[in-house]
Amino acid sequence: MRLKTILAILKTPLWAIQLGTGAKSFRDNRLIGSKRLNRMGLHVTRVRLAHWIAWKRRARLAHMISEQDRTQFDEQGFVAIENFLPAEEFTMLRDRILHQEAPAREMLQGDTITRRIAMDKSFLDAVPGLRALTCSPRWRGLVRYVCSFNVEPLYYIQTILSHRADAPPDPQTALHSDTFHPTMKAWFFLNDVADDEGPLTYVPGSHRLTLQRLAWERAMSLRAPEGLDRLSARGSFRIENNELASLGLGPAHRFAVPANTLVIVDTNGFHARAQSIQASKRIEIWAYSRRSPFRPWIGMDPFSIAGIAERRVPLIWTMRDRLKRHLGQPWRDVGRKNALSD
Repeated sequence: MRLKTILAILKTPLWAIQLGTGAKSFRDNRLIGSKRLNRMGLHVTRVRLAHWIAWKRRARLAHMISEQDRTQFDEQGFVAIENFLPAEEFTMLRDRILHQEAPAREMLQGDTITRRIAMDKSFLDAVPGLRALTCSPRWRGLVRYVCSFNVEPLYYIQTILSHRADAPPDPQTALHSDTFHPTMKAWFFLNDVADDEGPLTYVPGSHRLTLQRLAWERAMSLRAPEGLDRLSARGSFRIENNELASLGLGPAHRFAVPANTLVIVDTNGFHARAQSIQASKRIEIWAYSRRSPFRPWIGMDPFSIAGIAERRVPLIWTMRDRLKRHLGQPWRDVGRKNALSD
C-alpha cells in the first residue's frame, strides 16, 4: 500500500470531524473535495444547514437592531450608514487613531499592501474613544446580528495601500464568497473613498440562499478541487461578473463613500475590492467574525469576555509566528507604525 494511501486512511477520521465545522477547503479535506460525495449532495447539505441555523440565530438577535437596519440587511446583505458618529466626535477620534503608533503587520497580495494594527488593550487605552464606539448599542447590535452570534469580533486598524508598481493584480479584486456559510466583516472608513481608489464592492442580495445559488454551489463543488483556481479550491469561490444574472443577481454596488461611514456585510455574499486606478490609501476600522456555522447557540464564548477579547489578535500573531513552518505566516512584522505610514 502506498504511503499516500495510508496517510489518507489515517486522516479520514479527522476529515469526517471537520464536516461538522467551518472547514471549507476542497483541496485539504478529501471528503469535502470528494466529487462522489458532492454528487450525492454533501456540499449543498452543508450549505443549506449552515444557512438555516444562521437565520435561526439571527432571529434570536433581531431585538438588538432597528427594524430599518434589519430590513436593509435581510434584503441586501449589507447595512451602510453614513455619518455614523457626530462630526466633531468623529474628527477627534480619527485624528487620535491615525497618529497612534503601534506594532503593525503587513501582507502583500498582488499590487496591494494590507497593513493591520491590532486594537488591543494598549491601543484602546491610548485611544479611549474606540471603546465607546465599538460598545455603542447600534454598533454592537449590527455586528452581532450580521455574524449571527452574540460574540465580540476581532478588531484592527487597517490600511490598504493600492497600486504598487510592477506587481500582478490583487486577488481580492475578483468577486468572491469568503466561505460556504454566513460570516461578518465591517468597515468604518476613516477617510473618503473615491470610486477610482479601490472601494469595497458587494452584490446586493447575494447572501440569500436561492435555488439558483444552490445549483451554482453544487456545480462549483463538482469542479473542485482540480477544476478551480487556488482560492476557490480552498473554499472561497470566485465568480465572474457575467455569471451574476444567471443567479438572479444584479451588478455589484460600489461603496464610494465619505469618511465616517460604517458598512457591515455578510461575506458569504459576493464581494471584492475594486481595482484602484491610481495609487491610493484607504484607512478603516476593520472588524471580522467567523464562528463554527453549525452551533445552534448564540453566545457562551469565553473569548468575548472583556480582558480576553482585546488580547486575541496579538496572541494569534504570536502563535502563527511560532508555527509558521507548519501553518504559514503571511503577515510580516514591520515594527511600530501608524495608519498613515507609507
